[in-house]
Amino acid sequence: MATATITASSAPAAPKAKAPAIPLTQRFLRVTHLLFLVLLGVQFIPDHASVTEAHTSWLIGFAVIVEAFTLAITPLFKKKEGLNLFLDIIGFIYGFLILWTIFTAKTALLPAALFPPFGKILAQAAEDAPKILINIKSSVGIILQGFILALIAAVPLGLILGWNARLGGAATYLSKFFSSIPPIVYIPYGIALLPTFRSVSVFVIFLASFWPVFAGTMSGVLHVDSKILDSAKVLNVSKPTMLLRVILPASLNQIFLGCNQGLSVSFILLTSAEMIGARDGMGYYVKYYSDFGDYTRTIVGLLVIGIVVIGVTFLVNRLQNYLLRWKK
Repeated sequence: MATATITASSAPAAPKAKAPAIPLTQRFLRVTHLLFLVLLGVQFIPDHASVTEAHTSWLIGFAVIVEAFTLAITPLFKKKEGLNLFLDIIGFIYGFLILWTIFTAKTALLPAALFPPFGKILAQAAEDAPKILINIKSSVGIILQGFILALIAAVPLGLILGWNARLGGAATYLSKFFSSIPPIVYIPYGIALLPTFRSVSVFVIFLASFWPVFAGTMSGVLHVDSKILDSAKVLNVSKPTMLLRVILPASLNQIFLGCNQGLSVSFILLTSAEMIGARDGMGYYVKYYSDFGDYTRTIVGLLVIGIVVIGVTFLVNRLQNYLLRWKK
């Protein structure tokens, strides 16, 4: 019996079944591609008589680039769920552009001063590209400075206080109190105490990011499985090892939840702060041109802010998936 048991236990495990390949028809014959053709067809409808600058060629070129990118990326997806999500997003973009074109350039049902044709928006974005890149660099630089400072301060403090049950309970209530105060109210104090508006912005982003990350770290430490801690204690690991090699990895999921929350609030606050007193940044770009009634550039700024936020969030999510890959 012992021999049989050893033989059975030493037998190689059966290989995992591979996910079925996605048929070509499900990759390339989708409603998304039909919407692309509809978008191109809509461009051949004559523009409304009141529309003078539709810049249709810009919209067609943009749609062709997006479709070429979609066709190039589609074969790389291994899972059907990921492919469906990607194509649904592209299809939503096409549908949005179809409706925007119909209600602006083709029928002028929306006021042209507030809702210019999307081709005109693209042309304006290309014209202002150097200026936009400078403003993006300024905004993202402030976000990174404040956010990294918040991580450096919040994660170690959250680990230490969260590990101490008595201090952790008190710190939890303190973090709830301070996190309930909008960081933007500290701007007057920052202006009075700090030398430049950029340093004030970094200070506000630090406060906006610190409390969500701190609360997330505390929550992660307090909810670490007791079995993991008991196993580490049995091995008689040192306190630094316990914090860095046991508690920190087990708390990463909650820490990243706090990071995502802090980033979302930071972008909102930074844009608001830049609209108040900055001389660069995407918030300043939107406020400056909206004051002059240039809503084409205003929409360009809004779209760029959305793209930057999505890009930063995507990178953070990719980092989260990489650091938590051991959970899979």
